[in-house]
Amino acid sequence: MTNLWLFFLALAVVLLLPGPDMILLLQTGARQGRGPALATAIGLGVARACHVALAALGLAALFKAAPWTFEVVRLAGAAYLLWIGLHCLRSTLLPPLNAEAVSNSHRQWRTAIRRGLLTNLLNPKALLFCSVLLPQFIVNDGTPVLSQFAVLGGLLVGIGFMFDSAYALAGAALGRWLQHHPTAQRVQQWLFGSLLIGFAVRLTFVQQA
Repeated sequence: MTNLWLFFLALAVVLLLPGPDMILLLQTGARQGRGPALATAIGLGVARACHVALAALGLAALFKAAPWTFEVVRLAGAAYLLWIGLHCLRSTLLPPLNAEAVSNSHRQWRTAIRRGLLTNLLNPKALLFCSVLLPQFIVNDGTPVLSQFAVLGGLLVGIGFMFDSAYALAGAALGRWLQHHPTAQRVQQWLFGSLLIGFAVRLTFVQQA
């Protein structure tokens, strides 16, 4: 495989663009702390691994052959983002600092992992991105295609987790600052909630290329 630096650059550009994954990580970090935010990053990583596997199996071709499958995933993903956004808008103010132990409970970790998993897994754009990006860096040099796909997919998941972890830690730092600024908390809730709802609305208009 050659031109890996182009692969890294393409991933970095995509991962730096604001999207539902980034907002979810920042929101979780700000509301629940570092632990649940990193758990969300784990869920997103598992979802990306699933997308890589599905792309290798040709699920994008299924979307083309049976457009209704794309519509089902798209609408389910939009509904889930809408639900998270509305939940964010209805949230109360942050708990006091001495409640951080609660935010690291196993139940919240499981919920955070599931939220990250579903947010990305129900986004057909993520699958189509993998299906379009990865084949461009497959080369005919005698190396088995599946091996190259696995390496590129592993890099995609690993780099994505690094970016997600950074956003999770940034969200946790934001949450510590918001503890002392109730008005800013409300602004943050409405901003992140509105962005998630906006991403949900945008997803309802996404069409297959």
